[in-house]
Amino acid sequence: MVTQDLEGGDRQRAMKRLRVPPLGEQQSPWTTFKVGLFSGSFIVLLIAVVLSGIFHRSRDDWRIVFRLYRGPLLIIEFLFLMGINVYGWRSSGVNHVLIFELDPRNHLSEQHIMELAAIFGVVWALSVLSFLYSASLSIPPYVNPLALITIMAVFILNPTKTFRHEARFWALKVLGRIILAPLFYVNFADFWLADQLNSLVVVFVDFQYFICFYLTNDNWMAADDINVCVDYTQIIRPLVGCLPAWWRFAQCLRRYRDTKEAFPHLVNAGKYATSFLVMLFSTMNVIYTDAYRVTTENPYFYLWVMASILSSCYAYTWDIKMDWGLFDKKAGDNKYLREEVVYSSTGYYYFAIVEDFILRFGWALNLSLTTMGYVHSDIMISILSPLEVF
Repeated sequence: MVTQDLEGGDRQRAMKRLRVPPLGEQQSPWTTFKVGLFSGSFIVLLIAVVLSGIFHRSRDDWRIVFRLYRGPLLIIEFLFLMGINVYGWRSSGVNHVLIFELDPRNHLSEQHIMELAAIFGVVWALSVLSFLYSASLSIPPYVNPLALITIMAVFILNPTKTFRHEARFWALKVLGRIILAPLFYVNFADFWLADQLNSLVVVFVDFQYFICFYLTNDNWMAADDINVCVDYTQIIRPLVGCLPAWWRFAQCLRRYRDTKEAFPHLVNAGKYATSFLVMLFSTMNVIYTDAYRVTTENPYFYLWVMASILSSCYAYTWDIKMDWGLFDKKAGDNKYLREEVVYSSTGYYYFAIVEDFILRFGWALNLSLTTMGYVHSDIMISILSPLEVF
């Protein structure tokens, strides 16, 4: 989109315009200190969480705990990785300030983003520890996840001109345009963030579970029925899970309306449409599970698998050829890559090709291990979802 809008589709000219000398932005020593302090504190607390989880008395409600705490942790991971992205862009001379239409005089550096992620990480770890040791602290355990989400929400939605007000409301404004797609013209920041949200589907589904749990469970000391918010929301959950794909689908339709170009916009919309098929057949497979003696007798199971293969192949091909422009015949010395590369080491690109393939088909590993009963589905989701964000 940037190439098309800036230089009429000329990738080489667009790359020259967007690339600048490595940006040696001056970092505040105080911010650097805080990043180190909070990051170190988070690592120590995370180790304490892992050890406490291993040696603490086992809980029957561990699946609920996973679902309540997994979403916030994925958001924290996303923020930290975004900070690394900004550092990589700046170091490689990618003019992200121009691309995202940021204020050149007032925007967040990678250290500010990492600092926020580290602070949220410390709060998250303290909340989990408070949950695990709630009996000793005389605190109702399920107050802790609610307090964590409240703290994060208050920070993000705080209307006062404090705590990086401009950056927070820039992000909220972009998020608002995404949610209201296809009503608004699609900027680069809009579809970039919407693409990232497609890696955070678990966050949306867990947040739906979070709301359901606190609306239906009035006992904050215990939660005996772990399936109440799964069984009662079999239709709502897949609809929530489809939201990120719908937003990108709607954005593609809006781009087609504005440009009248079927390629790439309608073809890209088709990629997200396959996600709807996956979610539809997955839901039908679950609904009709009890109607068949074994999974392999359920026709929706095979439709789900075929839709998943189609979606993964479609998305992987688009990632490699369209989003990254790899396997270019004019790549020259950059074999299997493209003529213009941003990062100095081509190893990053080869790693991305393999890593993206593995993650695009990670659902097959999840399906195999959970169907055969080797690993619980919540554990597999908790393992694969951070990799998807990565």
